[in-house]
Amino acid sequence: MAEGIKDKVAIIGMGCTRFGERWDMGSEELLVEACTEAIEDSGIEKKDINAAWFGSCMDDNNVGKSALPLSLALKLPFIPVTRVENFCATGSEALRGAVYAVASGAYDICLAAGVEKLKDTGFGGLPDMPSALGTKNRFLMPNVTAPGGFAMMATAYFAKYGISPKEGKEILATISAKSHKNGINNPKAHLRREVTVEQIINAPMIAWPLGLFDCCGVSDGAAAAIVCRADMAKNFRPDPVKIKSMQIAISSGEELMYQDWDGSNVRTAVHCAASAYEEAGIKNPREEISMMEVHDCFSITELVAYEDLQTSARGKAGDDVRDGFYNMDGKIPCQPDGGLKCFGHPIGASGLRMMYEMYKQLQGKAGDRQIDNPSIGLTHNMGGFPAMNLISIAIAGL
Repeated sequence: MAEGIKDKVAIIGMGCTRFGERWDMGSEELLVEACTEAIEDSGIEKKDINAAWFGSCMDDNNVGKSALPLSLALKLPFIPVTRVENFCATGSEALRGAVYAVASGAYDICLAAGVEKLKDTGFGGLPDMPSALGTKNRFLMPNVTAPGGFAMMATAYFAKYGISPKEGKEILATISAKSHKNGINNPKAHLRREVTVEQIINAPMIAWPLGLFDCCGVSDGAAAAIVCRADMAKNFRPDPVKIKSMQIAISSGEELMYQDWDGSNVRTAVHCAASAYEEAGIKNPREEISMMEVHDCFSITELVAYEDLQTSARGKAGDDVRDGFYNMDGKIPCQPDGGLKCFGHPIGASGLRMMYEMYKQLQGKAGDRQIDNPSIGLTHNMGGFPAMNLISIAIAGL
């Protein structure tokens, strides 16, 4: 019987660039910066890496969808490098590949890295998504945009739980204001300016009820991790971070084919969370999780994730938001680094960026945004739309 990967793999080094409009650097330079930090942090040498996984979603680096950009940028010594892509969970997919390779016993030390240069491509976050996906059935959602798809989830959520438009907007604005406040203390974040709830509510509308500050922006950036067998981790550093679980779930398409899904949550996340908690041995997420980084592509995505991850009861996440449950001084701080909303969202790097924050927090090295004595950190990474998506959940601890 499969026993999972709990405590078989440890992270011994991580690196992350500053996210933002990085006109000063190309993909290769960003990769070198992130990977150099990770290698130096781990105490290993480049020659010690047995294999690597490289994630990039929309940046072809002039060599198609090959793994050459990572091996060429780092001058890796003829080791296997695998290119992965899985929408916005691409960075998490790179980490999962490296973690599973070590857990399998195939390798002792592996590298995971992700990068994106969205600002150079002109990507603004509002493309014709079905055409970009290249699917003949247009993803079963003709002419959809990301804000439009998630706006419909917001209205479905409001309707299901009897939340007025005014109350709903206030809840969503409180979520975004919290992330902006956290981002101020993060020197690597793209956006570092506090925004009030009132400013968020009154901002220009993108897709009702989602206004400008309910939507994350896009960024350039890279992040990387070095992982090894847990039993050898302390040979490299005194405070390795162990992987407790890494799970991924992909939509089957049934959300759009049947009428029992009401559009108010992300069904894939519910299944993924159940698998992740089982692998990690977590019985009560609301009590056992110390902190989270969730995929706040939109404020409604974060609100719904609280319930899909079982840290808030169904229909009660708004109460927790108002009570400060997810604030830095709350029970489960969420987005301590500012999240996608403020740290930024270079697609291929975001999943690794989330783990970078959990790694630093667990080691007590997060500086001005340090959480008191965290023991378990969770990352939730999403790609796609509410009706058809993929979810990656990783849980790490000491």
